Amino acid sequence: MDRGDEKLESMGGCRMCLAIPGKIIEITSDATHSALVDVMGVRRRVDLGLLQEDKPKTGDWVLIHVGFAMSKISEEEALDQMHTLQMLGESEAAIDEARGYGLEDVEEKRIT
Repeated sequence: MDRGDEKLESMGGCRMCLAIPGKIIEITSDATHSALVDVMGVRRRVDLGLLQEDKPKTGDWVLIHVGFAMSKISEEEALDQMHTLQMLGESEAAIDEARGYGLEDVEEKRIT
């Protein structure tokens, strides 16, 4: 536990990892089951292996947690979730989260 975690814990707070919405830009054609996903302007690779029963396609929105697409969601749900993150002041945290995962063979691109 780092000092920031200790301070947060001593104040009765906690940290929570959120699933964040991302839009699939490109799906890898090889057997890795990965996709290039845009998360609030940051493009990273995520693993689609958990969605084999309901395979996403380019243009679909997914909820992502630690580099894995956990579920498909509608664009409306994705936009609502992003709006909520912005209202809570968590947009930068979501972008930092997106930077922290992804297969490192893809160069991060921030869209402005």
